[in-house]
Formats: sequence, structure tokens, C-alpha cells
Amino acid sequence: MSQMRQLPAEPTCPGCEEPLERADLFCGACGYDLSALSQAPVDHPTVAITVPPTAGGAEPGPELPPAAIRYDDPPRAAPASGIDDFELAAPGLVPPRPEAEPQPVDPRSVVPEPTPPSGTVAKVCVACRTGRIDEDGYCENCGHAQPRERDHMEQELDAVAAVSDRGLRHHRNEDSFAVSAAALPDGSPAVVAIVCDGVSSATRPDEASAAAATAANEALLESLPRGTHPQQAMHEAIVAAAESVNSLATDPAHAMDHDPNRHTNAPACTLVGAIVASGLLVVGWVGDSRVYWVPDDRTAPPARLTEDDSWAAQMVAAGLMNEAEAYADERAHAITGWLGADAYELEPHTASFKPDRPGVVVVCTDGLWNYAEAAHEMAQAAPADAAARPLHCAQVLVGHALDGGGHDNVTVAVLPFAMPEQGAGSAYGTA
Repeated sequence: MSQMRQLPAEPTCPGCEEPLERADLFCGACGYDLSALSQAPVDHPTVAITVPPTAGGAEPGPELPPAAIRYDDPPRAAPASGIDDFELAAPGLVPPRPEAEPQPVDPRSVVPEPTPPSGTVAKVCVACRTGRIDEDGYCENCGHAQPRERDHMEQELDAVAAVSDRGLRHHRNEDSFAVSAAALPDGSPAVVAIVCDGVSSATRPDEASAAAATAANEALLESLPRGTHPQQAMHEAIVAAAESVNSLATDPAHAMDHDPNRHTNAPACTLVGAIVASGLLVVGWVGDSRVYWVPDDRTAPPARLTEDDSWAAQMVAAGLMNEAEAYADERAHAITGWLGADAYELEPHTASFKPDRPGVVVVCTDGLWNYAEAAHEMAQAAPADAAARPLHCAQVLVGHALDGGGHDNVTVAVLPFAMPEQGAGSAYGTA
């Protein structure tokens, strides 16, 4: 996990917290208008939180045993009203923004323009509708970063679908996913979904999530057809994903990106995955992305199948806070487990289930579950025909997050789970 680091001296963008040069007029990452700032923006770095010694007889608040904690999204300062803008992020309620900040463009409303033929007028900015776009993809007039291919991604196979979206607040999509299917040795199908969430306070989080999703998926497609039990295959896939992310920190082409003297963190991400095979549902994770079970019969109870590697979850597990208190704390979403070279150790979590009824498996980042945290809320957000239309279900769930405020990148994979035919047992026995 990340070590305690000194605060960086260089200024950062108040919109996306990317490093800035002191002479910049616009942020090169998100286009924030820096000319309206009267002072250097406040930096919110990733830090390690440990239990401080009690001094002077002061009564300490509840803390965990010494452990490093990393912020997926850096903590945000509360506005002057004392009301956190995340609490206002509900349908029809948009938190106020500084006048100088460009209003975000809803990625769902942006239709990528075709490349103009040679000799025609270049495309214009999707934000101001007047500026020309430079070679790096930024508006020469307002500095707004233009939509990129990764801002919104969708993929659908016969038995699984996934959607990933940049959201309404971030300047890029740092999530990634992989969905696939393989044949087991007995010829039956195994369906796979991997979802990764880049740690925003790390270096190159978008590359970390993409590398992890690809590596985990490839490992599963190699091990499942050989007859490896899905739970063991999931464990091995998480290890492969971790190794892939670790290698980014030692990539010679980016050696300076993880220079301790520059107070940066190694590339990092979380990972969550699910496998549906031979009547079994296997899940695996590191971090705070989640898996939910939503039965087709909505009168039956849904369930969350993963436990977060987060400050809030550890406080609840230690009996120091109840769940409502822990998740109301500003440190709630600080993660205590991730994939990356600066993680203390890798602790993959896996679990195996054997559902007794059909339903859908929802695999998602916190960009969704922030707006549907409880299992019954996720079930309410998922359409009734989710099993028959998994892509539509994923689209609806992403829309639910965007309509709720879209504070983070949001990625959702949906895997229908059908009951095995009568007489067809699991190739792996009862979980």
C-alpha cells in the first residue's frame, strides 16, 4: 500500500487535480479556466493514514489498527454551506459550480463527429461550439477536452454485456472492463465479466485499469478451458492482473512517472469479476467495486456478494461504527486494498455461490453503487427484463448513476444466470 509522502509543491487543477505549470491559463487535462483563480488551488493528495499516538490525554476518535489507506477519488472539501455536494447528487438536483468552471457535457448527449474529408472545415468544440480542435484533442477557444473513444464504451455478447461511461465530473474515463465466454472441458459455457476502476490519485490510472482487465480476462480464458475450478481460476486471474499493473511502474518508457522524488504513486486500480459456469456463480475482487445478485423474481431478496476493501467496511467489521455512521464519514471510500506496485501485499478475495433461482449478476464500480448502495436499491434500479436484455439493463444502470449526479466514472457488467436444466448438475459440485 502507499507510503506516507510529502505534499507536492507544484499547483494542481481544482477541477481534476492534474499537475499544472504556473504559467498555464487552462488545465491541459479538463480545460478548467485558470485565469479566474486568485490563488493556487488546494491540493488533495493521496496519503497514508495511520493511527496517531494519543497525546495529552486527548480522547481519540475511532480508528483502525495501523494500515495504509488510499483514496480512489481524492477527498473533497465541503462547501461553505456545510452540505457535501455528493448528498445533493440526486435526480433533478445539480450541485452549484463556480462560474469560472466550464459546465460538463453529458457524455450520453455527445455524438462523435466523423472525420471531415481533406480540405473541409475541421470539427468544432462540443462545449462552446465555436473553437477549433487542436491535434491533442482540445478546443483552441475554451480549452475543453473533446470526447474520446473511451469516454463511453459498450460491449454485448450472447450472455453478458457491459457499459462504461466517463460520467459528468471527470475529464477522462479511468474505468475499464472485459467480457468474454469460454467452453469448459465438458463443452458447457463459462461466461466472464471483469470490471476495473483506476485509482484517481495514482499515476496513469486509466492504463492500470485497462491492463488489469485485459490480464484477468486472458488468464480466465486460458485456465477455464483446461478444467481449472472457476474459483481457483478467479484467484489466479487476480494475481495475473496485479502483475500486469505492477509492470506499469517499471516500464522504462514511464520511469519518471513513479519517481519518489516527484511525490507520485504507482499506477493502481481495483478489480471485481464474476464467472457463471455449470450452475455456479464465482466472484472475486480487490478494492471497493462490487457484485450484486438480483433475482428475476423481485419478491425474492437480492444480495450484495462482495465486501469492500475500504475504511468504512473495516470500521464496521471492527465494531467501531455501525454501517450508517461509517459510510457517512468523509473517509468512507478510502480503499485499503488495490492492485499496484505500492500495495503492501495482494489479498485476492473469492467466493462461490449456487443460486437456487434465475436472476442477473451486476458487476460494477462505485460510480454506480454510490447511487444504489443497498441490494434492494440496486434491484429497484435494474429493469424487470434484465435477464432477457443485459445490455439494456447495463445502459439503464449507467443512466441511473448519471441522472443521480455522475460524480465518478461508472462501469456496469450484467450477466444473466439461468438455472441448469433438470438432471444437469454442476461439473464442480455444490459450492
